[in-house]
Amino acid sequence: PSVFLMDEPLSNLDAKLRVQTRTEVSKLQRRLGTTMVYVTHDQTEAMTLGDRLAVMRSGILQQVGSPHELYENPLNLFVAGFIGSPAMNFMAGTLEEGSLRTSIGDLPLSAQLRRSLESAKTGRQVIVGIRPENFEDAALVQPDMRGHGVTFQANIEVVESMGSDVFVYFTQESGLTTTTDQLADLADDSDTGASEETVTARLDPATQIHEGDAAELWADIRTMHIFDPDTGANLSLGTEPAEAAGPAAT
Repeated sequence: PSVFLMDEPLSNLDAKLRVQTRTEVSKLQRRLGTTMVYVTHDQTEAMTLGDRLAVMRSGILQQVGSPHELYENPLNLFVAGFIGSPAMNFMAGTLEEGSLRTSIGDLPLSAQLRRSLESAKTGRQVIVGIRPENFEDAALVQPDMRGHGVTFQANIEVVESMGSDVFVYFTQESGLTTTTDQLADLADDSDTGASEETVTARLDPATQIHEGDAAELWADIRTMHIFDPDTGANLSLGTEPAEAAGPAAT
């Protein structure tokens, strides 16, 4: 065949067999050199198998690109929240005199980011996105790196050690009183519009943080994303992305 069409072929397999079969599919594609169109709701499958990803929302194409492109430069809030595991953390932010006020502190804005926000002509209210892997135990951050982020206090509720990583969870005031349709599509009904949000942070396994600690964490803000709360557009990119590329071809 000149092309293979696969519609969630691994969805009924147990976790171990799913990973094993995913690897076999990848090796098969490279051996045959034949195009495969692979439909999946599992973004891990999409990221590991796809050379190019097409993210759909309600039948509308949101963004097309390599896994790296979609991870680093999501065009909108839906793509940002869907690509990446664990998912990106979102919180409300207010633009005030060259900085961004959030529940984890005031985040300074680079000159380039300020220009992007000014050209977008957005209001003072925005949504800030920070990935779990951009947090760290402040005690483990090198002095020359501290200036690239913000240090804050968090009451740690859950700690999960994965061996190679440690995930910690804490609750912050999200401030997301107005929720875009894109954010609602990413959340359970019970989470939509909640005043508090559980934040996930992925830390170095050397951390000594325990459950119940009032810990000092650090967030790298160089890779944070800022979204328009009304349209969901990623304002950090400096351009106004299209909400959709049009109805999907069938």
